Amino acid sequence: MKEQAKKTIQLIKERAKEEDPKLTPTMTLRTILGGDFLTADMVRRQIWLFVLMVVFCIAYVAIRYQCQQDMLTIDKLENELLDAKYKALSSSSTLTEKSRESHVLEALKQNRDSLLHISDQPPYIVNVPE
Repeated sequence: MKEQAKKTIQLIKERAKEEDPKLTPTMTLRTILGGDFLTADMVRRQIWLFVLMVVFCIAYVAIRYQCQQDMLTIDKLENELLDAKYKALSSSSTLTEKSRESHVLEALKQNRDSLLHISDQPPYIVNVPE
């Protein structure tokens, strides 16, 4: 009777351990899908590594999204800059065309009350001593 009580106590102690049962060395699909491998001691020891990996993945996705948004903004601003350059070039060519001597003389001929006229004398060269 004493031996049987000792065996029973030994059996209860073995079953009441807080340690995880040792997993078989081969992981089957059933243990993975069942989630049994998540209770393993190795996984519990590495939980902070898994948390860190999840944080890095979230940061990677967020940074990539922000980078794509910035690239779209850069493309939009480059197109606006190109349009502004074309407008400036067009305005510059229009101004150059309107300020040519022939166009200015034509405008003076059409406007009879203007006191401006073409000079008959050649320009003077003024030498300034230094």
